[in-house]
Amino acid sequence: MPYLKTKSKREKLKKTGVPTQVQRIFHFWYQNQNNFVRWANTFSDTYRLECGVRQGGLSSPKLFNLYVNELIVGLSSTRVGCWIDNICMNNFSYADDMVLLTPTVSAMRQLLAICEAYSIQHGLMYNAKKSEYMVFKAPGKCTLNVPAIKLNGIELKRVDKFKYLGHYVTEDLEDKVDMERERRALAVRSNMLARRFVRCSEQVKVTLFKAYCQTFYTCSLWFRYTQRTLNALRVQYNNGFRMLLGLPRFCSASGMFAEARVDGFHAIIRKRLASLLSRVRSSTNSILQVIAEKQDSNVLKAFIRAQIL
Repeated sequence: MPYLKTKSKREKLKKTGVPTQVQRIFHFWYQNQNNFVRWANTFSDTYRLECGVRQGGLSSPKLFNLYVNELIVGLSSTRVGCWIDNICMNNFSYADDMVLLTPTVSAMRQLLAICEAYSIQHGLMYNAKKSEYMVFKAPGKCTLNVPAIKLNGIELKRVDKFKYLGHYVTEDLEDKVDMERERRALAVRSNMLARRFVRCSEQVKVTLFKAYCQTFYTCSLWFRYTQRTLNALRVQYNNGFRMLLGLPRFCSASGMFAEARVDGFHAIIRKRLASLLSRVRSSTNSILQVIAEKQDSNVLKAFIRAQIL
């Protein structure tokens, strides 16, 4: 995202009732940002940073939210999008990563027009090369011929999958691609541990395995997959542990995990799903509340299915 105009930022701080003294502090900080790059023991020339918020700054998330909240409110107020239990869901945002969701091309164009108008008004510039669109497949319907969708006059590229916050979403809503991503990442981490820590004690290796190989990022979102895909990930997990501890290739997986007091593959999946279900049910977010109240939600179905694995 974006170049942020200083004047526009100050106006938003005023509208939210931030004290004048605090406004002046932020203004001084962002008007006097000097940076340099260090490579080994060599430093680059100092340069000015005139856009964005400070990376890693404690105030940065709140400042960014103040700046883009008006856009999110504007999109949501159109009530143009996909509806679930009388809740309109047309935009999902995390920092500067935004996903728009609509049932038709014309509705998507309407939301993009709002984004374009907001960017012009606030001195932002969308990168059309980093923006793309995907059409979810509907049973019995052909979606080959889709009218052009443009952002700032530039036609967006159509894709069959995209990565959002580290999780792959595909046009067929299958989880195979994301599970393969995690299997490959697990293989890399397992090989790295086995190579670098071959001389360490068993206790150290077990601790490292728990820290690096039990993440299974976004596994609690997996719902549509084949048993073959799940088994491939499970085998990778088991083999990674055997390789790290130097165990025989065909030794009992349940036995080696029990002896080392390490959670097996299915135990981790159950814990991740239970954690997600608990957080969804306790959330105050209106979208998550809709999901939590549905007795046939995919989150609940996945949790129930995991109990019989």
